[in-house]
Amino acid sequence: MLHPQHPTVRTPAGAVRGLRDAAGEFYRAIPYAAAPTGAGRFREPAPHPGWSGVRDATRPGPTAPQPARDFGRLDLSPYFGPGWVRGAGYRTVDVRTPAADGGNRPVMVFVHGGGFVTGSARAALYDGRAFSRDGVVLVTVQYRLGVPGFLSLGNAPDNRGLLDVLLALRWIRDTIALFGGDPGNVTVFGQSAGATLVGGLLATPAAKGLFHRAIMQSGSGTGAFTPEQARRVTAAAAAALGTAPTAEAFAGVPDERFLEVLPALSGVDLRTETATDPLVGLSPFSLVLPTQPADALGSGPGGQVDLLIGTNTEEGHLYLVPQGKFETSTEADVLALAAATAQPAGLPATAPPGERRSKLLGDALFGRGSERMAAAHARLTAGRTHVYSFAHRSTALDGRLGATHTVELPFVFDLADRPWLHGETGLLGPAPAPGDLAHRVHGAWVRFARTGDPGWPARTASSPVVHRFGA
Repeated sequence: MLHPQHPTVRTPAGAVRGLRDAAGEFYRAIPYAAAPTGAGRFREPAPHPGWSGVRDATRPGPTAPQPARDFGRLDLSPYFGPGWVRGAGYRTVDVRTPAADGGNRPVMVFVHGGGFVTGSARAALYDGRAFSRDGVVLVTVQYRLGVPGFLSLGNAPDNRGLLDVLLALRWIRDTIALFGGDPGNVTVFGQSAGATLVGGLLATPAAKGLFHRAIMQSGSGTGAFTPEQARRVTAAAAAALGTAPTAEAFAGVPDERFLEVLPALSGVDLRTETATDPLVGLSPFSLVLPTQPADALGSGPGGQVDLLIGTNTEEGHLYLVPQGKFETSTEADVLALAAATAQPAGLPATAPPGERRSKLLGDALFGRGSERMAAAHARLTAGRTHVYSFAHRSTALDGRLGATHTVELPFVFDLADRPWLHGETGLLGPAPAPGDLAHRVHGAWVRFARTGDPGWPARTASSPVVHRFGA
């Protein structure tokens, strides 16, 4: 007889044994796809073949191959997690539920960020206890990253990381009722690259019917590479590896080599006659699409689902402040970035160069693409688009980090009081977080997942409402 603190769920693929604690039940590293190895790293994902006996789902599993990330003085380990934890079977989901009892609860599916090259469900910021506490089943998805996930290769499907998320959503549709979730009420939400993937799902025909609401946190509806841009990255990767730019040739290359050549891809010039680099050189990978998701919502479920979308007010600070580049920014830096991103400076010329450079980065990476996605969705739907702006300023790094990229996550997951997020180099800084902000942000996300209404009016053409969180 199993210990009462280790509940068991029998899924179509096999039984899994989880953990029961004060927040409910937790099942870790459940495979939704077969392990990607060799040539399989570049194929469409296949469902996991299943297992016999009871699978131990009490411990975290491996993560996708990924490089270490360094953000200078800022401790972003709660965001990036443990890095590469080796093991082929990393295409898994973590499920946090009040109880695996057929409770028909709202389901929220989180797609992590990390620039399409890093991240995992094991990051401390994605602790789902608060969602379980509030009657939501939370599923966190791991997917292929970097070269296996997003490099465009001959004889291989593009956007393999997105295909992984699609397969995970099918697994959720077919399995989540066994964990107490309602497959008819699924909200997919993501942050940064994860939010851009959510935008891709909104424009993907195969995603129709797999989810009913979507949340995009600091992503972009215009963040995809054109096929021409993708070919440039592929050529650089093949040259760095000394091999042909085909899936067959890449199949024999170990994952370690893919990580070693990433620095060689960071300098590829992606500006073309028709497009700028949507990631401003911060990552050599993104979705690869002939049409941006914001312009193709009618092809996918975009016109049929509710959307909550927003950005932070100082997104660009993350890429300047921790590295000491904010104070040293010059007018030449501002003008070069404005030219590279084909946009005006955004702030008055009297503003410090660091502020103007940060504003340009934030607008290019997230702001313009989120606005275009919100406007496109509002045109397709009636009263189903809700927009937010997150303005709470972190006091990290001598108070300069501000309302930067990622800083909303502790409030969404209701973790803002955790000691490991505070201190001079912690994401939220030494000052305590406002007592009610996490309650309001997390509550809005949960309410949206339940009803499609986060608590403020929807955007319309005549009333472009933006709800502001924080100062």
